[in-house]
Amino acid sequence: MHIIIKSPGEIEDMKEAGRLSAMVLREVGKRCVPGVSTLELDQFAEDFIRRHGGIPAFKGYGGFPGSICASVNDEIVHGIPSKKKILKKGDIISIDTGATVNGWVGDNAWTYPVGSISPEKKKLLEVTERCMWNAIKAARPGNRLGDIGHAVESIARSNSYGVVRELTGHGIGRDMHEDPSVSNVGMPHTGKKLQPGMVLAIEPMVNVGTRKIRFGKDGWLISTADGKPSAHFEKTVAITKDGPMILTCEPGYDRPVG
Repeated sequence: MHIIIKSPGEIEDMKEAGRLSAMVLREVGKRCVPGVSTLELDQFAEDFIRRHGGIPAFKGYGGFPGSICASVNDEIVHGIPSKKKILKKGDIISIDTGATVNGWVGDNAWTYPVGSISPEKKKLLEVTERCMWNAIKAARPGNRLGDIGHAVESIARSNSYGVVRELTGHGIGRDMHEDPSVSNVGMPHTGKKLQPGMVLAIEPMVNVGTRKIRFGKDGWLISTADGKPSAHFEKTVAITKDGPMILTCEPGYDRPVG
């Protein structure tokens, strides 16, 4: 494992990629309405990123064809945008966006309701978002990677939800995926010790039913094995001596981390 520690100046530099990634995620989220195709969302996102001086971090990454991942209902992550996938009222959609600015990458995700949604889906979104904030609070110097995973798992399991194990968060910097892997399950006080200068993409993936997954035929899409809904929330977070600092944020659009 080779963890790349960022200097305070490099973390400052990463904020611009984070800000743009957050902006495009918010703007795409506004457009998650009945009747829109996921390809339309993707085309908007790519144009928005480029108009604001960035490069879509996902497009072409490992051969991925889109600028966003758009995953609907039981789709957990890596949904390829398509003109055939039309959002309808009652859906939920995970939008994952990334932008590269001056060589640095920002990565974030949010699961949005499409119109009014069922109580089951509403609770899933609320709990998964809470898992993310709880995990971010644990991203402090002196804690360990297991504390982040435990922060997610403890809330999800208390609601009888399944936590995806095969997919994890990750380090991030000039590359989209760096060491370490950031699991969403874990034991407190175990794993690599967290230290200032580590930058992590923290991203709970939580399922209403089983934690088990299935792979799509396109080689990208990953869905729940039982066809029940899944939610996905993500922030890029720098660990500083004063605690976690969210890099994928915009002034006035994010909550403080206590």
